Amino acid sequence: MAKTWLEKFHNGRKPVIETCAKDFSGIPAGEKFLISTPEEIDQYIKSIPRSKSIGLQTMKKDLALKHGVEYCCPLTTGIFTRIISELAFENYSKNKNINDITPFWRVIDSKTPLAKKLSFGLDFIKEMRMAEGLPL
Repeated sequence: MAKTWLEKFHNGRKPVIETCAKDFSGIPAGEKFLISTPEEIDQYIKSIPRSKSIGLQTMKKDLALKHGVEYCCPLTTGIFTRIISELAFENYSKNKNINDITPFWRVIDSKTPLAKKLSFGLDFIKEMRMAEGLPL
């Protein structure tokens, strides 16, 4: 049976620093990089003030610097951001209280490749970004 978004969110892991074995997605071989967690990324997104947008690249850089490295794994960051987004939308669908969910639309806009992978489509992201005066 597949794991739920909540189970994927609470994966029990801690942030780790790895060394890149070979050049990978902008991380040069030999460089250290962060593999964050859904919980850490969730807290970062929750700290973004209303009506402010931060790109995924900035978020990755900020998280990496917090851990004393220059890079953050783009693959796991994308996966974890999707988990956060799907879980937030699922919770919103149940409770209909926007204030109780992680405002993932502050890091994902309608042009972000990740947005097209979300099960609920782009309309919700556009609606939330418009409500906060953010570019679509």
